[in-house]
Amino acid sequence: MPAPVVGLLALGAGGLQALSLAPEPRGVLQVLGAALLAALVAQAAPRRAFVLGALAGVAWLAGTFWWLFISMHRYGNLPAWLSAGAVLALAAALSLYLAGAMALFARWRGRGGFGHDLLLWSALWLLAELARAQLLTGFPWGAAGYAHVDGPLALLAPWLGVHGMGAAGAALGFVLARLVLQPRQPARAAALGLTAALALAPALRGPDFTRATGGLAVTLLQGNVPQDEKFDFSRLPQTLDWHVRALFASTADLVVAPETAIPLLPAQLPQGLWQGLEAHFSRRTTSALVGVPLGDADSGYSNSVVGFGPGRAGADLYRYDKHHLVPFGEFIPWGFRWFVDMMRMPLGDFSRGPLAAPSFAVGTERVGPNICYEDLFGEELATRFVDAAQAPTVLANVSNIGWFGETVAVDQHLQISRLRTLELQRPMVRATNTGATVAIDHRGRVTHRLAPHVRGVLEAQVQGREGTTPFAWWAGRFGLLPLWALGLAVVASTGFRSRHRG
Repeated sequence: MPAPVVGLLALGAGGLQALSLAPEPRGVLQVLGAALLAALVAQAAPRRAFVLGALAGVAWLAGTFWWLFISMHRYGNLPAWLSAGAVLALAAALSLYLAGAMALFARWRGRGGFGHDLLLWSALWLLAELARAQLLTGFPWGAAGYAHVDGPLALLAPWLGVHGMGAAGAALGFVLARLVLQPRQPARAAALGLTAALALAPALRGPDFTRATGGLAVTLLQGNVPQDEKFDFSRLPQTLDWHVRALFASTADLVVAPETAIPLLPAQLPQGLWQGLEAHFSRRTTSALVGVPLGDADSGYSNSVVGFGPGRAGADLYRYDKHHLVPFGEFIPWGFRWFVDMMRMPLGDFSRGPLAAPSFAVGTERVGPNICYEDLFGEELATRFVDAAQAPTVLANVSNIGWFGETVAVDQHLQISRLRTLELQRPMVRATNTGATVAIDHRGRVTHRLAPHVRGVLEAQVQGREGTTPFAWWAGRFGLLPLWALGLAVVASTGFRSRHRG
């Protein structure tokens, strides 16, 4: 097959991965993409496999987070060519993990039979995704497992998490490719077994590792403030007025306002506004979580959530500071100050909050906030479950992805949050500036939804949960090290066997 055609097919394999993620998760496309890539590298030399993996990775990642262009060009005022180049450069850099995995597979495949190759392929895929998720602060947006949030592989979520699900999807793709290319008995037997398992999976609901606690009535705010108006001081009074009136109007157990719903430091607010919030909620049974920046020039600034509630005021207010910061948006990587200075955006270096943050008590429930991008990191949220007595019974995500316009980023982030509820078996409420503002139950099902890109208020009921999933237990204590160890052990054993049989 001519090299240009093979290159286009590799781009197509990555494109299928991107298309599998949103607006609706389609696990079959993820499996087909993995199958196409497996077929392309089946006979390729290591150098060619590296190039094919890189092409697939660029198409996958650029096709997933292309909307970063909007934040840099429309709101950051970077030239279009530089914004597009930055997106492609990021995708190309992150694709090196998949490229390296494909090169190693090409080097070590075919010397231990079908089972050897299947294990090697799956382990290398897993390691490539883990590297992207954790190295250099990590950027796991678009991980393959999110395509399976509605499929049978979702049964693996409370056991292995999203990266285990992605490796399982890649394994299915490998079996499909081998069945087409080399329909031998082992491949046929594996295909029949996997087909039977997938056919039965929908009937297997999977165990509940958690149990119900109490119900919680929540009000979720969606201000729909255009990003170019969010820090416009001529429009700020109207924005603040809407959020404050909506906070005061709620009679639910908990009202949640989005990330930086109040975009100013408390000391910069109109006189009496902050004190009015404290006084209002301290005298009522309703509690509130509100996104607001905190800090000062001496101690540093943080992207935070403040909790107001009965009897809380002053030093007794709850405070959550974002732990996992966004590169370029909330901290500036070494050597990239010049790039950030070119964008006319309110960016800066924030201080990190603690990893295992305490929960916010609302009646008998414990609410665990996280801010925007943080819910990509299930292993970090799992640290809050080590102490079962203090673990959240409900998760609350506050976000503002207005930076990315009316794009598929909203749908992608929703799938990410749904996957976290499957891993941890906790409901999650999401209060966002532009969407998706929803309530999700502990099985990943959206129970209440507000249309994106409109201003509105969502009333919902959520059922708290207590108990610990296997994923929350091991990830909370060891992070993703068990998956790293598993992947490296498989690669070491299969690679060692390959060298000694070669």
